[in-house]
Amino acid sequence: MTNYNTNPIYPAITPFQQPHHIDDYPTGPGCPSAQLVEGHAGWRTFRPIINQEKCTACWLCYLLCPDAAIFKNNNKATINYSFCKGCGVCAKACPMNAIDMAKENENER
Repeated sequence: MTNYNTNPIYPAITPFQQPHHIDDYPTGPGCPSAQLVEGHAGWRTFRPIINQEKCTACWLCYLLCPDAAIFKNNNKATINYSFCKGCGVCAKACPMNAIDMAKENENER
């Protein structure tokens, strides 16, 4: 498995281990959620680009990202492009229009 966690601001990715007993399954809000274990950016056509000067840190993008690819970093929204699928939910939800969707090959990653 490729380790996509090269930046310390992202949560640690741990490989799935098949539970052996019912008590081994995670329960309740104490278990980690939205942790992807495989990157899927290779087939993305568009990717979000955050204009930090327009961003007001309302965190709607962070809350609504279906892949949890947006993280808080020094009160700035940061995108983990290894997990972003380019769906555009963050750009559509942004009330300040601070997120633009760009063709994948237009700007470097």
